[in-house]
Amino acid sequence: MTQANSDQFKALVLRQEDGKTLSAVEQLSIADLPEGDVLLSVDYSSVNYKDSMAVTGTGKIVRTWPMVPGIDLTGTVIESQADSYKPGDKVLLTGWSVGEQYWGGYSQIQRVQSKWLIPLPNGIDSKIAMAIGTAGLTAMLCVMALEDAFITPGKGPIVVTGAGGGVGSIAVAILNKLGYSVTAVSGRSSTHDYLKSLGANDIIPREDMLKPSRPLEAQRWAGAVDTAGDAILARVLAETDYNGAVAACGLAAGYKLPTTVMPFILRNVRLQGVDSVMCPNERRQVAWKRLAQDLPETALTEINRVVSLEEIKQVAEDMMAGKIQGRTVVDLNA
Repeated sequence: MTQANSDQFKALVLRQEDGKTLSAVEQLSIADLPEGDVLLSVDYSSVNYKDSMAVTGTGKIVRTWPMVPGIDLTGTVIESQADSYKPGDKVLLTGWSVGEQYWGGYSQIQRVQSKWLIPLPNGIDSKIAMAIGTAGLTAMLCVMALEDAFITPGKGPIVVTGAGGGVGSIAVAILNKLGYSVTAVSGRSSTHDYLKSLGANDIIPREDMLKPSRPLEAQRWAGAVDTAGDAILARVLAETDYNGAVAACGLAAGYKLPTTVMPFILRNVRLQGVDSVMCPNERRQVAWKRLAQDLPETALTEINRVVSLEEIKQVAEDMMAGKIQGRTVVDLNA
């Protein structure tokens, strides 16, 4: 499907009625698409936590209606009004509020802004790029933030919270490949073998990290990748070594931070926020180049599964119920 002269194609469309989010796979035409300077045949997308929130109507993710969700996509250029891209080019898009404010990847054909795109990186095909996706980009940006803070493998163990999810699982695999000792935090015992296969040296239950912490606890971690926020992040900070660093990229446990300034002023701890949505393209391309070399291919076989457009709704519901581990790739032509 998705040929340049094919005007009809499938997309998952979200509509809002009486305050409820309704999702359905619909037939659209190119005339239905939003404005943009590049028309794409979409090869693959992925299902992220934010996508699941949008599809299930959890929270206020979608800002305009109707919406085609999907914050990630890879595709082939059909038509381009931008000098930087020509028909046949393979491209990658993650973030930029696509799937929230602008139509996203759950469409066999999509029109987007060229400034949101980067060329598909060397050494990564379209499917692998979506097995990595926003989650992998975020994980790599977190690792780069730790490196920027001079957290080397010799400094000590790195803790990864929410390690069974997309960001956490890829972070575990990258950190292990780079020689770090990795402790994974997971709330599901069913993920333990999976996390060990990705390179986790130790696994601790989420409940241990949810216990209220004192302003300073015994030092345990040279650094951290935190996808949780709230009480878990507070404990991570209280347990971080002198001169340690924490890369915070998520709020799965909550958006508050019940801590004090003591880890920062008494232990010189750095808390670095990591955002992949509006990350400049220059840093994105560095991160994707790093992913091509530092994310083991064997990890991707453990991390991802592939579903069709029609299966997204069930995947989203399962993800919100905590039943999904790793990454889910969407084949738009399945």
